[in-house]
Amino acid sequence: MPRMLDVSEDVRAEIGDAEADRLLVGDNTPGSYDCTSCRTPGDSEQERTSTVLFVGDETAVLAFAHATCIPSQVVQVAEEQLQGAVRSITGNEAEQSQDLPAEQAVLGITSGLVLIDDELHPALVVEPTGAIARPGTDGSRGDEFLQLLLEQGFHRAPRMDQVPAVLHGWSILLAMGKLHAVLQPGPDGGAPVAWWQAHAPLQVTEGWRTAANKSQTVLVFAAPAGSIGQQPREDLLRDALDRAAADGLLVAAAMPLAGT
Repeated sequence: MPRMLDVSEDVRAEIGDAEADRLLVGDNTPGSYDCTSCRTPGDSEQERTSTVLFVGDETAVLAFAHATCIPSQVVQVAEEQLQGAVRSITGNEAEQSQDLPAEQAVLGITSGLVLIDDELHPALVVEPTGAIARPGTDGSRGDEFLQLLLEQGFHRAPRMDQVPAVLHGWSILLAMGKLHAVLQPGPDGGAPVAWWQAHAPLQVTEGWRTAANKSQTVLVFAAPAGSIGQQPREDLLRDALDRAAADGLLVAAAMPLAGT
């Protein structure tokens, strides 16, 4: 049965006309799927569906998404990150961080530009919606969010006047100008997995994207629940970061950018 499938010209060019045509008539296309973007079920027989091709240096993986979530496209991913990145986006093998379990709280992320040494840097600010407890504990020890991040390799940021050190093995996955995930090293040195995963791709400003593409690095700041809050402007966000840093409630790391 023909599928309600969108195959972009870029995807067709990568997979070839024959494979694209087979997909469009229903061959090699699952009727149901987990959306690569929002990770909720989709049905290519009932709703418009996008083909999304993840391409590394040597391998490529085809996934599917609601057309309302993300258009059909080719996403370039570093070869060593391909399998982990695809798992993190599709949720086919969604692996939660061993240190930051999702059931404790939801990690909120805000994007913005921060000024350090007269240079604008693309930044992400991470703040949970509630206290984070260490796995296997009852939470009686209080919020351990910062301590867990320090154990992961983040550093305390007592001031906002220095660019934080690079956290090796972590990266920021950006595709078609939208933020998809923050990736961390997989267990036992395996392929990267999602530490934070967008339910729907997060739009970033053109200025943020330009700065990220220029530096190929994103600064990630994290603070406990209630430290930063939802700030409507970048100047207010910076003020909140300064206060959290002065109060000893801010950790930070620089992460390489994956994607465009």
